[in-house]
Amino acid sequence: MTVPLDIVIDRAHGGRWTSLRAGDREWLWRRDAPEREKSVPGDAFVDAGGLEECIPTVRGTPDHGDVWSRPWTREGEADVVRCDRFTLARTVRGTTGGAEADYVLTADAGFRFVWAAHALLGLSDEARLHLREGARTRLFPEAAPLLDGVWPEGAPWVEGNWPAPGGLGLDRFGPDDGTAVGAVVDASHCCVHDRADRLSLALEAVGQPLSIALWRNLGGFPARDPYRSTGVEPMLGRVFDLAEAGPGDAARVPASGEVRWRLTLTTHCRCA
Repeated sequence: MTVPLDIVIDRAHGGRWTSLRAGDREWLWRRDAPEREKSVPGDAFVDAGGLEECIPTVRGTPDHGDVWSRPWTREGEADVVRCDRFTLARTVRGTTGGAEADYVLTADAGFRFVWAAHALLGLSDEARLHLREGARTRLFPEAAPLLDGVWPEGAPWVEGNWPAPGGLGLDRFGPDDGTAVGAVVDASHCCVHDRADRLSLALEAVGQPLSIALWRNLGGFPARDPYRSTGVEPMLGRVFDLAEAGPGDAARVPASGEVRWRLTLTTHCRCA
């Protein structure tokens, strides 16, 4: 059955979603990182889990974007953060079957960016990710040792088809195996199945590239003191690093000076 979502947001520390609860099921993974409370723009990223708003890039500079280390303010029904080159407003509301988040980015026409709802989920070893069969999937260099064949010299990514690009099955999370892989899939919606529970994520935007990013870290990252973190991340753009974006790989602000998009979350749980 579908159930509402209870959402907790920490506006003071990057507008991070710290809880996404459906009945007695908490979907977000969290990590003890007290240094996060002291972070300021320019600091190295501090991973506290939850759902981060990563913009204008995920990897690259600044790492995980420019808003995670800034306080957000409440303006009417919206949460707002202002950066040097853009302003982002987000309005989150509950629905009978989950939640919706509407976004408005304001910037100069032509401004290019990548945005990801960097959702780190608390999942069991049995969890599976359902996406459109055959969807084009980009894999990034950390996957090179796990693929069939040799990584092309200097290539920022290679492409294959979901669910097993390059022979690497990505639809199952599984137990920890010491690997960490990032992928970007040409799709606008997905569904996570974890035993009897379901979480669907769908992204809508007019005239912008839509993707689902995957971060499957099964104890392979970071090199020192690795931990498990599994991310399913609706994305505007087709790359993690804005600096690597070719034509059509990044969102772009039109002449109106605004980009609008909607993230919809739907839950199907065994309990309410």
